[in-house]
Amino acid sequence: MGKKHKGDPKALVRKWIKAGKVKKKCCRSDPRCKKCPVLALKKAKAKTAA
Repeated sequence: MGKKHKGDPKALVRKWIKAGKVKKKCCRSDPRCKKCPVLALKKAKAKTAA
């Protein structure tokens, strides 16, 4: 059984930033950056909605 992530997507992204999984600022050079905070926020919103 997996964990259900309910709550604030911003808080989830902040947690990822502290863990070093996401950068603090978007570099804006590559739209498919793996550590982009903007994309991480989109993922978190999708995760909390599901």
